Amino acid sequence: MSAISASSSAAGVTGQGFSALSSDEFMKIIFAELSAQDPLKPNDTTTLLNQLSDIRSIQSDVDLQDRLTALVGQSELSAASGLIGKFISGVSESQSRVTGEVVSVSKTGSGAVLMLDSGDRVPMSGVDEIVGALGASDEEA
Repeated sequence: MSAISASSSAAGVTGQGFSALSSDEFMKIIFAELSAQDPLKPNDTTTLLNQLSDIRSIQSDVDLQDRLTALVGQSELSAASGLIGKFISGVSESQSRVTGEVVSVSKTGSGAVLMLDSGDRVPMSGVDEIVGALGASDEEA
């Protein structure tokens, strides 16, 4: 496996994982491994290829999960920004029931958080009622 480490280091992808390898770099690793074998005791290349394929598949799954998480965060932030100027009710970060007008939105590690005119902060997951714009009932009357 030292040939693989040396080849991947030379390719400049050691910290990025096998998913960052191009097809040419992947083939260089395979050829480096094959050329380093003892001709009288060849390694099982099928096992090597399967292991590398499994590693690339796992890395692809991790990358996909990271991208989906980022996409969900962006979608939640976009939805939260649509609530600015609306009157909402929900459970604040301090676990108390609050109501108020959404004046701003911030993105945190746990998702979008709405800042109310009262100073309370409500995570998007804590919102349970959206009334609409303040003064909307006055205009309808």
